[in-house]
Amino acid sequence: MFAFYDLETTGTSPAFDQPLQFAGILTDDDLTPVDSINIRCRLSPHILPAPWALAVTGVMPDMLTDPTLPTLFEFMQTLSDLIARWGPATWTGYNSIAFDEEMLRQALYQNLHPSPYITQIDGNDRMDIMKVVYGTWVLAKDALTWPTDDHGRQTFKLDRLAPANGFTQHDAHDALGDVEATIHIARLIRDRAPDVWSESLRSRSKHDVNALLETGHVLQLIERFGAAPPRAYIGAYTGRSTQNANAVGFMDLEMVDPVELCGLGDESIAAAVSGSPKQVRTVTVNKHPNLFSVKDIAPDVSARAQDLASMTDLHDRVGQALANRFVDQEEPEHVEQRIYAGFYSHGDKRLLSQFQMASWDQRINLMNSFEDERLQWLAQRQLYNNRPDLMDDTVRSTWEARIMERWWSGDDKAPWTTLDQVDQQLEEIEEQGAMSTAAILILKNYYAALKNLPR
Repeated sequence: MFAFYDLETTGTSPAFDQPLQFAGILTDDDLTPVDSINIRCRLSPHILPAPWALAVTGVMPDMLTDPTLPTLFEFMQTLSDLIARWGPATWTGYNSIAFDEEMLRQALYQNLHPSPYITQIDGNDRMDIMKVVYGTWVLAKDALTWPTDDHGRQTFKLDRLAPANGFTQHDAHDALGDVEATIHIARLIRDRAPDVWSESLRSRSKHDVNALLETGHVLQLIERFGAAPPRAYIGAYTGRSTQNANAVGFMDLEMVDPVELCGLGDESIAAAVSGSPKQVRTVTVNKHPNLFSVKDIAPDVSARAQDLASMTDLHDRVGQALANRFVDQEEPEHVEQRIYAGFYSHGDKRLLSQFQMASWDQRINLMNSFEDERLQWLAQRQLYNNRPDLMDDTVRSTWEARIMERWWSGDDKAPWTTLDQVDQQLEEIEEQGAMSTAAILILKNYYAALKNLPR
């Protein structure tokens, strides 16, 4: 089964924005739809939506505050139930692993779900159709028609790619329209580039990826950086991070001779991992890496791969270099960014399950019982967002002040949307004619009202 999905959101930051719409289509293994869903939710009180996000998705302020829509907490409970009902499945979309999956995971974390990783457990795995498109560009270019943008540059955006390949009903930037367009592209690749499709399926599971890499065989890793087209890097397995089992070294065997690298010091190994151009790339095995077989292997590459396979000392040194990149990394400042700062205790996971089923009156007692300070903070914010009437006046005022402090932050690098950023985006939208005059006026009035809230 494949669970194709897409989110429309208040902005581009998984940690500081939220989903507004979820659309999904469950298909069988033949990509024939068997179920679908399309739901929306209200804006959370602490979120300041980015004007550009509203302009792109067509969401207007009255949709953000529609009382008939569920709260984000209720919305995420519905999605949790859906994931359990549709699973086990391959959860996929277009650029889903880099964006939608992170947004979904953060929403589960911030809304106190016992496991933010539910699309990766209980038989579920993940896939990204945009990565499959990149593989098709390199390995089977004739399978698709490749559009360009308004400046004549190559583009891989879904809103251009799907119509160029015969999908005429594409409602771009609507979640359900994007899901239908993604399924259309997936079917074309399956039918016209079956080898690309079948090898992409192999990379859904980190266990299969690990098994493939650990053979030591020469593979090609297809990646895209910036505006450049995707390209293949020919290489092989070169060790695993000593701190993160999902991070694996992949040596570019067209660029470097492992025998020569092995004879160099640890600084050279570190440069090979972190320098530019990278001699050793990092493959994240649980994020659907774009790995494919190589049919015609150059003799020198084959010889280097044979040498590399037996160089366990080099594997260990590369694994340590991969880990050393994060040795001095400080803990993130904000609770939202600490999603990966440790797993929950068994006791907290039991309390989280109770929290999901309890009434808000009962949740007040539960939130004071969490061992993990992240959960205490997030639970208190959920109470403020959903039932502020149950809070002590002083505590409620503290949360109101925190929200205003973020919104009025003068830091142009703040990771959340600020009111200064709102003004800048509204000006850009007006200058570029991205919305009608009437729609822009509605947005301006909406944000002006937010500015008048007590500080």
